[in-house]
Amino acid sequence: MMSRSVFLCCVVFLITLSCVCGDGLIEVFKWKQMDFYNRGDVRAVRQPNPSAPVVFPGKYERRRMKRKVITSRDMPEGVVTRSGFGDDDSLPYIPYNNVPMGVTHFRGRLFVTMPRRRVGIPSTLNYIDMRRDSAQSSPKLHAYPSFEMNQFNSSELNLVSVYRTTVDACQRLWFIDTGMLEYPNNRQQIRRPSIWIVDLKTDRQLMRFDIPEEIVETGRGLASLTIDVPSPNQCDQAYAYIPDLVYRRLYVYSLATDRMWSFEHNYFNFDPVAGDLHIGGQTFRWDDGIFSVTLGPQQPDGSRDVYFHAMASNNEFVVSNRVLQLESNAARSDHGSDFRVLGSRGQNKQSTMHQYDPRTGVVFYAEIQTNGVGCWNTRNPFSAATHDTVAANAETMIYPSDLTIDEDGTMWVMTNSMPIFIYSTLDTNVFNFRIWKQDTIAAKRNTVCE
Repeated sequence: MMSRSVFLCCVVFLITLSCVCGDGLIEVFKWKQMDFYNRGDVRAVRQPNPSAPVVFPGKYERRRMKRKVITSRDMPEGVVTRSGFGDDDSLPYIPYNNVPMGVTHFRGRLFVTMPRRRVGIPSTLNYIDMRRDSAQSSPKLHAYPSFEMNQFNSSELNLVSVYRTTVDACQRLWFIDTGMLEYPNNRQQIRRPSIWIVDLKTDRQLMRFDIPEEIVETGRGLASLTIDVPSPNQCDQAYAYIPDLVYRRLYVYSLATDRMWSFEHNYFNFDPVAGDLHIGGQTFRWDDGIFSVTLGPQQPDGSRDVYFHAMASNNEFVVSNRVLQLESNAARSDHGSDFRVLGSRGQNKQSTMHQYDPRTGVVFYAEIQTNGVGCWNTRNPFSAATHDTVAANAETMIYPSDLTIDEDGTMWVMTNSMPIFIYSTLDTNVFNFRIWKQDTIAAKRNTVCE
C-alpha cells in the first residue's frame, strides 16, 4: 500500500501541479536558448534552400496513407509560430529554432541532439563536456563527432537530423539519422534514413546502414532505437529495435547479418481516446504510434522481454526478443499470443521514452501530461496502483522528451517545452530547456516502486 507521506504528496500534486514523491530529480543544466561553440557563422557554409521542392508528400509517401497524420513532429496547418523573428533564414544559426530533444550520458560526455525541424541549426548531434563545463548553468554545445560531420550539404556522408541516441554495453553510440529536414510546409527527405554506430573510445564511425526504401519510405517516424547485446563479449551479435511512430511498425536490425526486417501489429497503433493532450497551456491532438522500446532483465534462458508503447496511449505491451530476432516471424499474418498487453499505467500517463534499470528492476517513464517521471517495479503486477510519480512539475518540467540511464545507474531526463514551441511562442526570457538527473536508487525511494 502507498504510505501516508506518498499519498499526501500526490494530493499536493493535484493542488499545485507539482510533485516530488521520491527524492525527485536534480536540475543539472537549463537554457533560455541553446548556443554552440561552433555556430557555423561563416557565411560560406551553404544552407538548405527554403524554397526547394517538397519531397514529402510525394516520392516517398506511403501510398495507402491518405489521411493527414498529426504527430509530435508537426506544426499543424493554420498554426503560425515565429521562426527567426526577422533573422535571415539563410543564417546557419537562428537561436530560437534550436530545440533539444535527446540526452545520453557516457563517461563525462552528455550527448544532446537537435533534430532539424527548422532552419538555422548548426549541428544536430552534440555533446557537453562535463569535466570542463559542468560548473556552468547554461553551457554551450560541442558538435559531435565534429562540426564538419554535421554539415549535411557538404557531403552525402554527413549527418542530417538526429532525434535520440543510446549507448550499448560495448561502448558504442547508436542513433538514427532520419535523413529528413522537417521544415514546416517544406519537409525534405534529402537522403535515406540510416543507422549509425560510433566507437566512443575513438570517436570514429564503425558502421552506417542505409535503411532500404522497401522497409521504410521516409525517416519521419524514426525517433529512437534500443540496442540488445547478449553480453559485452558478443558485441557483433547486437540487434537494434526501431519503433516507427508514423507508420506504426517495429523494425529489427541485425548487426551480424547486416539485415533489417519489419513487424506490424495492432499494438503499435495509438489509442484514439488517449490522443487529446494538454501540456504547457496548449491543447492539441496527436496520434503518435509506437514510440519507445526498452529491454527487461535477462532470463535464465538468455531471452529478454521487450516492453513498448505508443506515445498516444496509456498502455504498455511486451514481446520476447526471441520473437523479434527471428526474421521469418516478421512475415507472419498472425502473431498469435507472442505480443501481449501488460496493462494501463493509469489516466493521463502518456509517455515518450522509458527505460529499464537493471540495478533496481524498475522501469522509469518520461510522462508528458504529468510533466514528470513515473516508475514501475517489474517485480510487481502491472497496474495503475503499482505505478508512482518520481517527480513532476508543470512549470519547470514541461514535456520530458527523453529519458536514459547510464552505466553508473544515473537517470538523465530532457525537458524541452516542445508543445509551446509548436503551437505558441517560447518566451526567450525564461528557461525553456532543462536537463535533469538522479541516481535510480534515490529516484524510486518513497514510492511504490521500492
